[in-house]
Formats: sequence, C-alpha cells, structure tokens
Amino acid sequence: MSREVLLLVDALAREKNVDKEIVLGALESALASATKKRFTEESDVRVSIDRDTGEYLSFRCWQVMDDETFETPDLHIKLSEAQKLNPNIQLGEFIEEPLDSVDFGRIGAQAAKQVIFQKIRDAEREQLLSDFMERGEHLVSGTVKRVERGNAIIEFGKIEALLPRDQMIQKENMRVGDRVRAYLLRVDRSVRGPQIALSRITPEFLVKLFELEVPEIEEGLLEIVSAARDPGVRAKISVRSHDKRIDPIGTCVGMRGSRVQAVTNELAGERVDIVLWSDDPATCVVNALAPAEVTSIMVDEDSHSMDVVVEEENLAQAIGRNGQNVRLASELTGWTINIMTVNESDQKNEKEFSRVRDLFTEKLDVDAEVADILVQEGFNTLEEVAYVPLEEMLAIESLDEATVNELRSRARNVLLTAAIVTEEQVGHGIESLIKLDGMDETLARALSMNGVNTQEQLADLDVDELVKQTGIDEERANQLIMTARAPWFV
Repeated sequence: MSREVLLLVDALAREKNVDKEIVLGALESALASATKKRFTEESDVRVSIDRDTGEYLSFRCWQVMDDETFETPDLHIKLSEAQKLNPNIQLGEFIEEPLDSVDFGRIGAQAAKQVIFQKIRDAEREQLLSDFMERGEHLVSGTVKRVERGNAIIEFGKIEALLPRDQMIQKENMRVGDRVRAYLLRVDRSVRGPQIALSRITPEFLVKLFELEVPEIEEGLLEIVSAARDPGVRAKISVRSHDKRIDPIGTCVGMRGSRVQAVTNELAGERVDIVLWSDDPATCVVNALAPAEVTSIMVDEDSHSMDVVVEEENLAQAIGRNGQNVRLASELTGWTINIMTVNESDQKNEKEFSRVRDLFTEKLDVDAEVADILVQEGFNTLEEVAYVPLEEMLAIESLDEATVNELRSRARNVLLTAAIVTEEQVGHGIESLIKLDGMDETLARALSMNGVNTQEQLADLDVDELVKQTGIDEERANQLIMTARAPWFV
C-alpha cells in the first residue's frame, strides 16, 4: 500500500510539473475527506503521510477553546478538559485521537481524484500567477477567450484574467478572438476562476501605452507626471523632459502625430491632450486648461484651489462640454479649479473686500478708511495684522508708527480673547468626553475643537468623520463610536 502511494505521488508530480509536496498535501486532503465519511456527526480529521515510507496515519482532532467560548463538542474541547489529557496544552492547539486509517483501495476513487486534481490545478494556477507577478508586468496583451454577462475573459499565455464590463471603454464591444491590451488593476487570490482583474479605463493604462510608443520615456529622458481620463472621449497627460534638448510635447506627439495617434487608436478614438508640466502649480493649471486662454489666476493654498479668470468668449471652451475640460484639468493637477468670467471675478473680489473691511472695522474698532488701507495692502486676517513683521506694516505710507502699534495691539487682544473662549469651550467638552472608555485627553481636546462636546454628538459621527477630525485609525474610531452608542441598545 505504501509503495502504491509513493508511486501515485511521483507520477502525478511529473505529469503536472508540480512539487511532490503539493501532491502529498492534496492526497492527505482526499484521505481525510474519505475518513470523515465514517462519522455521522461533524468532525475534523487530519491525515499524515510519511514522506519516506508512504505509510499514513489518521487522527480525529478537537480544537482547544476557552470554557466560556466553547461551542461545538464535535469540533472543540474545553481547555479544562484538554488539560486533563495534556497539562501543557494551550488555547487554539489541538487534541488528537488516532483513528484506523481508511483502506486506500476502498476510497471513492472518483471523489479522491477530484480532490487531488483540484488541489493540483490550484497549485498550477498559483505557480503561473507567481511567475507572472515576478516579471513585474502591468500592461497585458491577450485574446478574448469568452464573454460572460458582458465581462470578458482574457487569455495570455496560460493565464486567464477578467476584464469587467465596468472597466471597458463604454462603446467597446468585445468578441471572442479579439486581441486586447489592458492594465493590471489588481490580483485577488481569494476568488475562484480568473484572479487577475484588468482595466482599460484607468489613467495608468494611458501612461503605459505612451511608455510603449515613446522610447524616450523608458530611457528616462521624458516623464509622464500625471494623467486624467474621460475614457473613450478625452484625456490629458502632463509631461516633462529630463534632457533640455528634447521637446516633451513634440516627442510624445511623434512625427505627423504618429505616436499619439497609435494611443488614440488603442483607446477607441479617445482624444489626448499633451500639456507641459511645471514646478509652478498655477502654470500647470494654465497649461492644463489649454486651448482656453486664461486672463488671471488666484491661488488659495489653504483650500488647495484656484480661481481662474477667463474672458466671456473663452468661458465655454475653458469649462468644456459638460464640464469635461475643467474636470480633467483638475484631476491632472490635483487642484480644485473654479472657472469664472472677469465680471464674476470682480464681483467676488468686491464681496471679499467688503467682508474683510467689515471684519477690521468691527474687530479693530477703526473707521472704513483705515480698514480700506489694510485690505488694499493685502491684509486679510486679524492674525496677519497681529503677527506680520513690524517692518512690513511700517512700510505702509498711509500709517504712522503709533497707528501701526495700536492696530497690532488691538488685533492681538481680539485673538487672545477668542482663544480664551475657545479654551473654555474645549475644557467643557473634555470633561464630558473623557469619561468614555478608550478616550484620552488629547483626543477629547481634538474632538471638542471640532464641536464634538458630548457623548451624543460623538455617537452621531460615522467612522470616516471621526478619522478625518482626529487622525486616529479606523479600528479605534469604530470602537469609540460603538462605546458612545451603547445607550442606544439598552
């Protein structure tokens, strides 16, 4: 019998070109499955094959559980009972009882064969997948093997991959036998069937296609800094050159547009705008909005946004059809872009001027003339009046030294008063929140600064909001929220 086992293992390993250990593991699973059929109740069986002799032993197993969490007598054993058999046993370990090994010749041959071959197929697929991942390839080229519910199964080499319907360009219609290129989106080893998911709509796919068509990118002379797409319709890429002798846009376009046209053809006619990247974000935004002409641009670092002013006749072009041009430019640069006409810009500036003037008039107790001077000189907040270098304010011709010192003193007093009020509010919030399990003073202070001062207010938050406000991890955020919500379930 032992010789038969070893011969079977050796033959299968050679036939399927897999490691003997994989075949032995599959055979142990098949024998364990057959042994379980002896029991009418649920059972856990382990079979161990001696790698040298081929002899095999069978055991019934019970996992050691805490007395309080003990669940199923057929599969588990209480720690107190297990320690009577083995004083050194630990939670999670197994108590095993020898069984008479099933006669190999009497195993349901078909069932055993299915288990073994399935394990071997899984091992073969895993080996192919591992070999593919080691090559570090992201651009996949294969053939449509079949189409299932709109999803295409792509075959390349001996590997199958899934191209979901929602990852195809909208107007594409895949048919069996079609040659397809796609980007490796993710690998999911937890699913049956194709484990590689592909995409033809991700911006990374566009980048990889340009790398294929433009050798200078692979050579490191050019770089695609970012990309944004409206799949099948329009896309933008920003490029820069690491060699001053090379024109990045012209190089990507190619002679008579050959290179960019090859990419467009692969993407079902998707039009690609190639823009020059710059270290200056405002210049990047202006380039990304081309061909629309920009009149002026205002950068707001705090909100990471830009107000882009264009002439009335350029407004439609700057925004694009259904907002496409400005949306792609925003995705490309990473900045929020607000397009407005010169008239709208003037109205906004006038409104902002009035708001800041009223702030200074009220808080600093000055007349409109002094407030206007401060706004015209670029002051927008009380903090700026209070803490900008003294020399900057003294440089304002309309203000003498005494006035400057008085303005700075008033601004600091207003800010100090506001800080004291805030501290009192935060202190009250801390007292209310600090009693909760899992809360500490730093976290309670951060919550109070965001207006969360009671257990009820904390309970009303969701996990994402709490993470955003405090920077703690999702697990801790979830625990705190559930603690705060405990009264709901009483």
